[in-house]
Amino acid sequence: MEIFARVAEARSFSAAARRLGLSKSVVSKHVTQLEQRLGARLLNRTTRSLSLTEVGEQFYRRCSEIVSAAEEAERQAMHLQAQPCGILKLAAPVSFGSHHVAPALTQFLKIHPQLHVDLTLTNRVVNLVEEGFDMSLLIEQQPSPGVVARPITTLRRHLCASPEYLAQRGEPESPADLKQHECILFTGRPSPRRWRLVGPSGEVTAAVDGRLCSNNFTAIRAAALGGLGIALLPHHVAADDLAAGTLLPVLREYRPPGGVLTAVYPANKHVPSKVRVFIDFIVQRFGDGEGHAWNARHAAG
Repeated sequence: MEIFARVAEARSFSAAARRLGLSKSVVSKHVTQLEQRLGARLLNRTTRSLSLTEVGEQFYRRCSEIVSAAEEAERQAMHLQAQPCGILKLAAPVSFGSHHVAPALTQFLKIHPQLHVDLTLTNRVVNLVEEGFDMSLLIEQQPSPGVVARPITTLRRHLCASPEYLAQRGEPESPADLKQHECILFTGRPSPRRWRLVGPSGEVTAAVDGRLCSNNFTAIRAAALGGLGIALLPHHVAADDLAAGTLLPVLREYRPPGGVLTAVYPANKHVPSKVRVFIDFIVQRFGDGEGHAWNARHAAG
């Protein structure tokens, strides 16, 4: 249809061929095939001139509209690819997303005024393609197949409890002592009743149990502040309480391995610019290098 439209505009196979970068014979062949498929003659051909038939005039008007629309769609697609604009549909973990991603979006949107962000906070692994997400952030979760997963930084975690709980139950002296304590379990991990800790002699696994479990760190923090038991909390959830003394570190010689913050996006040949600029932004804000400074700024004293 584009070839026919160019021939109709130029009234010449040769001129249309030059504009399209094709040979005259290829252009003539495509127009002939189009006429055969339609069962109608589109062009009046003589040795000296070329003109449109009545059917050709009507067909050209529709072809011209379609070709123009296709060209505009291509221009818009190229513009969206080159300039970060449109809607970035993003998924992030509930706790980290509410504490850090949502506040960071204020600065991100100031930097990119043509972008909109649709943020979904969820602790499940979303299917990016089926659910229409441009990208997601994961912590300690395996992404779905067929995606690119880029580690950003390691987020620290803490064993902690309220002063009231420790005053009543005492402090555990070793990971083995945790089984004698009330622990608050996070069910968003594969093995919520087994806590991995790294101590002076290397990594150990402690069996734990308790009367409350939840898939939400805010709920676990509230229970720990209320004196229900010992919690294993991400740094961004516990940092302010540890600094204020409303939560106290437990088993100071042992530290839980950190969770890796990972950016995940579909494995396409061309990564949209809105995804590229957001990944650059979170790498600068949270990632290793600059991320070390971010971890330091959020240290628990």
